[in-house]
Amino acid sequence: MNTDFKFLKVEVENNICLLTINREDKLNALNSDVIDELRVFLEEAAKEKLSGIILTGAGQKAFIAGADIAQMTEMKSDEAREFAYKGQQVTLMFEESRTPVIAAVNGFALGGGLEMALACDFILCSENAKFSLPEVSLGLIPGFGGTQRLAKIVGRNRAKELLYTGRMIKSSEAKDIGLVLEVLNTKEELIKKAKEIVSMMQKNSPLAIGIAKFVVNRGVDLTTCEGLEFEKNHFGQIFDSEDMKEGTAAFIEKRKANFKGE
Repeated sequence: MNTDFKFLKVEVENNICLLTINREDKLNALNSDVIDELRVFLEEAAKEKLSGIILTGAGQKAFIAGADIAQMTEMKSDEAREFAYKGQQVTLMFEESRTPVIAAVNGFALGGGLEMALACDFILCSENAKFSLPEVSLGLIPGFGGTQRLAKIVGRNRAKELLYTGRMIKSSEAKDIGLVLEVLNTKEELIKKAKEIVSMMQKNSPLAIGIAKFVVNRGVDLTTCEGLEFEKNHFGQIFDSEDMKEGTAAFIEKRKANFKGE
């Protein structure tokens, strides 16, 4: 895997990828170059058999402190739409990746930073994490999917309150409203916990995990009956896989399964 990026730090150990937005002097803010590098990384990561991707930000102050406002102030309407499109494509790539993606949030996750985290499978954070979609205070709205994903995670009314006020919430409230799965004391503990979760995943079929992610994500927008039909079809489909044959055989033979993701 290519690790030669200007604004990203890519570290792979035990098939777990730690992806760090490496723009600490700008609080890891997202500009067009960072977004382009994220797209390239995700295209390459899709070709690898990674067990998981952990997304975080460099330093102790910020996960991603939003989009680069200095760059945005110069944009015309067409340029803004293109910028939003590029950001949305990256969030879709995180969301649709068959590889599980965990957002490890330390410090500020604001605007586009929170939107990137929302596109991950779930969010872990440290105690000093702070979350906000403050775009209305700039005369803007979120453009990387925040208006859509936040409501699905915390509910329509809470999402509207956060969007309309732009207020910042701490890690404890983020957990209370279901935005965050777990709060850890420090960044070091945060990364360690994320790696532990991925290590637990490594015992299971990567094919089954990828299909489960796909079915859950698609099922959110379906009725219960439609979702059950969708689940049934993919449940049947996986019976043709080598992982299913290996997993059931290992269970009967009382041994550890050797999954290959096929």
